[in-house]
Amino acid sequence: QVHVVESGGGLVQAGGSLRLSCAASGSIYRVNVMGWYRQAPGKQRELVETITPSGTTHYVDSVKGRFTISRDSAKNTVDLQMSSLKPEDTAVYYCYVNGLRSGTFYNKNYWGQGTQVTVSS
Repeated sequence: QVHVVESGGGLVQAGGSLRLSCAASGSIYRVNVMGWYRQAPGKQRELVETITPSGTTHYVDSVKGRFTISRDSAKNTVDLQMSSLKPEDTAVYYCYVNGLRSGTFYNKNYWGQGTQVTVSS
């Protein structure tokens, strides 16, 4: 079994900062893309920011200049540093891991349980 465990969610005032952390463990053999998605009330889940093994990032325009993603491929961890938070950032944030499980031959997507981020005005 592949385990994806998140931490760092919580309640913060507008303009504040929060750091989300995620670790993939268990039977994961090789990790490809890692990142974060979010789902706000009444909205579909959207990509926030992802990072490839080579360090290439993709992100939604609304978080540019405010959110920074980083990873440690040796540890299979990925973090999301969120700054200048806005009420519209309020959502459940999900860690995303694409990788190869031991004993398999193609990559699959794995998800964390989700962590609530609430930004008050």
